[in-house]
Amino acid sequence: MSWHAQLALDYSVESERTVARHTHNGPLRILQSLYPEGDAVCHNVLVHPPGGLVGGDTLDIRVRAQSGSHGLITTPGATRFYRSDGLSAQQNTHLKLDQQARLEWLPLETICYSACIAENHLTLNLAPGAEMIGWDITALGLPHANQPFMLGSLRQHIELPGVWLERGKVDASDTRLLNSPVGMAGFRCIATMFFASGTPLTRDRRQQALDSVRNDIALHALASTAGATSPHPQVVVVRVLGPVVEPVMALLRTLRNAWRAQLWGKPASSPRIWSM
Repeated sequence: MSWHAQLALDYSVESERTVARHTHNGPLRILQSLYPEGDAVCHNVLVHPPGGLVGGDTLDIRVRAQSGSHGLITTPGATRFYRSDGLSAQQNTHLKLDQQARLEWLPLETICYSACIAENHLTLNLAPGAEMIGWDITALGLPHANQPFMLGSLRQHIELPGVWLERGKVDASDTRLLNSPVGMAGFRCIATMFFASGTPLTRDRRQQALDSVRNDIALHALASTAGATSPHPQVVVVRVLGPVVEPVMALLRTLRNAWRAQLWGKPASSPRIWSM
């Protein structure tokens, strides 16, 4: 039986507090809102009780951050794309930010099991003055469990319409892509992190965003397979390759805190569930 689950999450400001309201259909839930940073930032954990997707499953996630709100969304564990008998499994995420809203989209990694047919789409719509920090971290196979990514495929799509588009396919049969020094060089964890704005960043702020993460990347063990660039005045992008998830995740958490401090003037703060 295939699941088609939908979740709509809406952030708004009430009495100077960001509050979250949601509706759902199927096995997608939002846990209780938390405020470890005070009323201005609402932390939420997105839960998918089945724990993974098989062929034919679809997750449809829609988030709106209304003017002046600041939401943070993470997950309690990895999203898993399991083996498929022929149908694709899809996760479609749409994030919409109104003017002066902020959002942090920080799910834990996505794991692509061998023989999965996975599609992961992320679309951003940012009004003028809106800003967000987000990432996508994908592991191909389970190296620690000696379960390599031998069959199947992943289609990846990240888009800020009219501004930035990243789209590609990783096929387990494409050994040149997976193993070539000019491809993934044998690494099996790929990650993209971004700071996106609905308004072009000033030259100084854009450079500040680049410098703040480049300094931390240079000090990390993955310095040779990570880098930051700005393909458009509204987007700064970090890309990382790693052998496994853990060092990649550790680096991105450090870089996220750097952007928070440099661009938003906010101290380092991690969702509580990350330490559980």
